[in-house]
Amino acid sequence: MNRLLVCSLLLGLISLPLMAQDRLEVFGGYQYLHFGTATANGQSLPGGSQGFNGWNAAATLKLGKLFGVEGDFGGGYATVNGISFHSYTYTGGPVVFVSAGAIKPFVHALFGGVQLGGSQSGVSESLNGLTAMVGGGVDAKVNKLLALRLAQVDWLYFHFGSQTVAGTPVPSFSGHNNVRISTGIVLRF
Repeated sequence: MNRLLVCSLLLGLISLPLMAQDRLEVFGGYQYLHFGTATANGQSLPGGSQGFNGWNAAATLKLGKLFGVEGDFGGGYATVNGISFHSYTYTGGPVVFVSAGAIKPFVHALFGGVQLGGSQSGVSESLNGLTAMVGGGVDAKVNKLLALRLAQVDWLYFHFGSQTVAGTPVPSFSGHNNVRISTGIVLRF
């Protein structure tokens, strides 16, 4: 417990200069994620198209007037035929933005991982893969500390290598007809 308290205090002290320089933005809000049809061995998989509702959170560290680095995390949930599905993405990468008065458009390219899982009657299984997102959005400034993310739209690619799930081999599969739409609040420090 003492170590946790000391680490929290140190992290808070280290972050003070970042907050004083208006270099950190934290986003939180709603996301809709649509997975299009996936392909395995060049063939479309039946029933692969699915929509997920959930959350999106991101932190952006500004490194200059026009660019920075971003860490992005998202979770989406859906129930199909009595099976509860979830999708989690965790990505990071460069972001480029332009401030035009109260409006701030941005574009980013994010790379990382994705987890797709399902559960029914107490039995859960999940697959881990790679993902890439390319997109952007528009923030509207409300005041110095608050902005609204009017819209963020990302194209999403995923790839899952061949794996064995519950003793059953699953071939590698990927999907590129995917889109994520997010909206929410941006806090600026």
